Amino acid sequence: MIVGCVKEIKTLENRVGLTPQIVHELTKRGNKVLMQKDAGKGSGFSDEDYVRVGAEINESAEEIWKTSGMIVKVKEPVNEELDFLREDLILFTYLHLAADEKLTKRLLETKTIGIAYETVQMGNGYLPLLAPMSQVAGRVAVQEGAHFLEKPNGGIGKLLGGVPGVEPAKVAVLGGGNVGTEAAKIAMGMGADVTILDINAARLTYLDDVFGARIKTMFSNEYNIRKIVKKADLVIGAVLIPGAKAPHLIKKDMITEMKEGSVIVDVAVDQGGCVETTRATTHKEPIFVEEGVIHYCVTNMPGAVPHTSTMALTSATLPYVIKLTQGIEAIKKDRALWKGINTFKGKLTCKGVADAFGMEYTPLEKVLE
Repeated sequence: MIVGCVKEIKTLENRVGLTPQIVHELTKRGNKVLMQKDAGKGSGFSDEDYVRVGAEINESAEEIWKTSGMIVKVKEPVNEELDFLREDLILFTYLHLAADEKLTKRLLETKTIGIAYETVQMGNGYLPLLAPMSQVAGRVAVQEGAHFLEKPNGGIGKLLGGVPGVEPAKVAVLGGGNVGTEAAKIAMGMGADVTILDINAARLTYLDDVFGARIKTMFSNEYNIRKIVKKADLVIGAVLIPGAKAPHLIKKDMITEMKEGSVIVDVAVDQGGCVETTRATTHKEPIFVEEGVIHYCVTNMPGAVPHTSTMALTSATLPYVIKLTQGIEAIKKDRALWKGINTFKGKLTCKGVADAFGMEYTPLEKVLE
């Protein structure tokens, strides 16, 4: 198979879909790999690094899109790339379709096979390709939250961990999954007063066992969210329903009760956001202020640390990229990869996306029979 990797063109996105390690594994199995010039530069990989392991370098993204049987990316295609989608193409990347009706319709119109990293799912519910970026995003969220709490950046002027004799900042984390756990870990390590809210009693028990009295745990319901958010200096939105649009757990009227200069970091922005006032931002212009509250809603937070993110992501995607070069039969044998398929030859095969837009859902088994 011809596998292509183009340079990401989303604002200040420096991650790359293929590392030299993956290219080496692909070429030694007889695949041809096309890399766009400087695609890996932002993550610390030179064109020479790719050439040494058998890749061909091409300056034209359009040529790579048109020639490749599979495109491996990091982020979903942006407007300039939508015309490159076609029927005989496998697109393997983060798609987050439940927050992007335009891209969903375009994938269906072109009959592209769209496989989303974020919905590849193991039998036990584990999301192997979302987990590494969730871990990075959770850690970045606290770093950025602490940064924007500083007065010169518009914040309330609190040091996250306080100092002896001065209380620390209060951090509320909505969601106790990978993002929330990593965010809580970093915030706690910086000395903040941390509360995690989740709807899963077993998860709260686990978090209590792991962190003990160093953090507080609470059931996530409207009453508790309102109570905690009102007091918080920093709120981390870490809610995830795999493949589906995130629910708005923090309503606008809750925002009006928050302290002026407090900060919200909505990591769920890729799935539409768990805060009603959320709107997508970029690393170039990462924040906006609503009701006196700073909102950090960058849709590619791990892109701030591209080398770390790329290495973590591609280590996880490697076995799946190799399987996909083996064709549809490999997909049929891998149930985790099966769940990653969101669109298949004009059919919408992810129920969460179909529900988000009221579109027709087709179980994958019906189109792969």
